[in-house]
Amino acid sequence: MRLISLTALGLTTALLLSNSAYSAPQSSEARPVELAQAAPLSNQFVTVDQSKATTGSVRIVTENGQRYLEFDQQFSTARGPDVEVVLYRGATIPGSIAESDYTAIAQLQSFQGSQRYAIPESINLAEYGSVGIWCRRFNVTFGYAAV
Repeated sequence: MRLISLTALGLTTALLLSNSAYSAPQSSEARPVELAQAAPLSNQFVTVDQSKATTGSVRIVTENGQRYLEFDQQFSTARGPDVEVVLYRGATIPGSIAESDYTAIAQLQSFQGSQRYAIPESINLAEYGSVGIWCRRFNVTFGYAAV
């Protein structure tokens, strides 16, 4: 009787150990992220000059490997000549900016409503802290959003 109990215990132990030896390996490594899509960076515009109110939000999205700045439907800014969308090196943009501190993305398509701008591949977004609406002719920042 004792032999049967020991044999049963031995078989149970062997089965448990062999089952864990053949189970799928558990890994603490992160899964590959090639297929993962990062959440878009998004923020609200802040008005720099109260007479030139800028509202709405901007987000940075990636679609098929191309990055874009997207302004939402609530985007609105004052009218002006030579208004551009810029990436600025700091998180906040002063009223006037130096040429070495920004990169122009494109002329502003519209003074209100949703719009989209392609970000050139050569731009390293880690070097920039905000998106600005800026008048080149008078070097006046209308508004910005930290990204």
